[in-house]
Amino acid sequence: MSVLKAERISKFFGHFPALRNLSFSFEPGSCVALLGRNGAGKTTLLEMMAGLSRPTEGTLTIGGRVSLLGHGIGVYDELSARENLNFFASLHPRGGDVDAWLEKVRLKEVAEAPLREYSRGMRQRLALARTFMGEPDLLLLDEPFTSLDDKAVALLQWLLAEALGRGATIVLSTHQIPEAMQLATHILFLEKGKLAYNGPRPEEMLGDSKWIYRTYGVAN
Repeated sequence: MSVLKAERISKFFGHFPALRNLSFSFEPGSCVALLGRNGAGKTTLLEMMAGLSRPTEGTLTIGGRVSLLGHGIGVYDELSARENLNFFASLHPRGGDVDAWLEKVRLKEVAEAPLREYSRGMRQRLALARTFMGEPDLLLLDEPFTSLDDKAVALLQWLLAEALGRGATIVLSTHQIPEAMQLATHILFLEKGKLAYNGPRPEEMLGDSKWIYRTYGVAN
């Protein structure tokens, strides 16, 4: 059974077609790299997958619980790390073991301090805990590797592998292709709002991150 299924979806902003006639489906346990140049429609598509926007045309069916990590960190500066995670745990039925997550992201020793006292790297790790706690069925991550410090990158890779191991479905929108290819099983490649490639990750992408742009891209 598909976790997410798009049937001929399009998105218009006024008369501008941001996405045009996309059809695809994701199965449990898939890790999908959502690729494309700036302006191709990746963020627009992620927002629709997250339920923040509706297609102008077509049908998008989403099954299970969804968690989104967007461009913003999405945590509250005036709260402590523990208060943040308690709040987010209260928003979904599976909750989450707050102490266990504070331990996982190495923030347990400073859990009671307000976030305004945290470094950027510490805030990033808390954002990852917020995103992954409660074992969501569909994880949507928009440029998740951007600006992460080395510790946060390693933590993100570990959390992604753990989520895939329990059967979650992951969609990674990213320009940092080598990192994404370590886990990706499938690729959606957008060119000017259209779906140029939808299928298993080509073996060529492991050693040549620009292969899909040269092979399926319109603007080479």
